[in-house]
Amino acid sequence: MNNKEIKEYLDFKSQQYNTTKFIETDPIQIPHLFSRKEDIEIIGFLISTIAWGNRKSIINSGNKILKIMNYSPYEFIMNYSPKPLNFTHRTFNSIDLDFFFRSLQNIYLNHGGLEKSFSNDSEFTSIKEKIIKFRNIFLETEHEKRSEKHISNPQKNSTAKRINMFLRWMVRNDSTGVDFGIWKSIKTSELYIPLDIHTSKAARSLGLIKRKSNDWKALDELMQNLRLFDSEDPVKYDFALFGISAFEDVIT
Repeated sequence: MNNKEIKEYLDFKSQQYNTTKFIETDPIQIPHLFSRKEDIEIIGFLISTIAWGNRKSIINSGNKILKIMNYSPYEFIMNYSPKPLNFTHRTFNSIDLDFFFRSLQNIYLNHGGLEKSFSNDSEFTSIKEKIIKFRNIFLETEHEKRSEKHISNPQKNSTAKRINMFLRWMVRNDSTGVDFGIWKSIKTSELYIPLDIHTSKAARSLGLIKRKSNDWKALDELMQNLRLFDSEDPVKYDFALFGISAFEDVIT
């Protein structure tokens, strides 16, 4: 396919998968239980952090976190004091969860909340820089070294898949009601796709990524191509690339 055909194909598939039906089987269903901004962003951040592996198990683990938080994420974080927790999702365990609770509390008490911790400084202009800045803030809370692996570092060429997914949830806004669009300080045009095994497979099949490894350089390459198709909302193609690989397993 040429570029015009690829764009038409991806536009069609984006419309097909970017619907409320997508919510039914995706971890984004958990933050959709809430209406208050702080509840949505806190539980959204925690769910996106554990979003690897089987989607059903992610949702199950997300519901366990909700139960721990007494189904009131913001109140729980603001009143949290360290205590024994019982939680494991793959390599993310109770030690990590306690640190995340304490770090989120620090962010809301001392940094103006999650949105400002990404965007409250004009010096950091790119999404990569904003993620690095956020990571530095998040890690200023006392923690064990093991927990750092759960906050991706684009400085080390990580694609920061889960953070980029969280940012898509918070920033992107359209008429379908999948993403929340509750953050106004970051533009949709700035966002990067959460590159994973599905999106990278589809992108390479369509010739949108030439680089062999899944790293930030490959993600940059993909975003440069997707912005040629839609400069204002390039991450809408996340739905298309994920859907045609995860649900169809066919690239035409």
